[in-house]
Amino acid sequence: MKPLRIFVILAACCAGTLTLAQSIAQDPPELTGPTPDPMEPIAAAPLERYVTDDVRQMRAYPEQPPIIPHSIEGYQLSVNANRCLSCHKRENSLGTGAPMISITHFMTRDAQMLADVSPRRYFCTQCHVPQADTEQLVTNTFTDMAEMGAETAGEQ
Repeated sequence: MKPLRIFVILAACCAGTLTLAQSIAQDPPELTGPTPDPMEPIAAAPLERYVTDDVRQMRAYPEQPPIIPHSIEGYQLSVNANRCLSCHKRENSLGTGAPMISITHFMTRDAQMLADVSPRRYFCTQCHVPQADTEQLVTNTFTDMAEMGAETAGEQ
């Protein structure tokens, strides 16, 4: 009885291996479309142009991280250096005219205040992005509350 079981197991393994080999032998589907020569260089799309007018943009919703209104090309942002803090840190903001980073950036997850920027808020571009002058990728149907007829307190 045991030799029969071994034979059945070996037959199942061989059939599975054969099926796997056949599926691997097929070419994967193309992701980018046909190209005549795989080594032929393809022209890259032009880079987007960033808005660099230094005008602060209104936020679209409460708690939205502010958009960076200037170019950050060439800024060093690593564990050892953060160029953003050279202008936006509390000690430097008065002399540079840049807005000071929010006090929330000095808090831990447990709302404990720190003397310096919290490590979880150190990498600015994980939330803040420069504004690029590009076409919309998706149609935007956002309507601000002020445009919906909502009245602010004290206007009655």
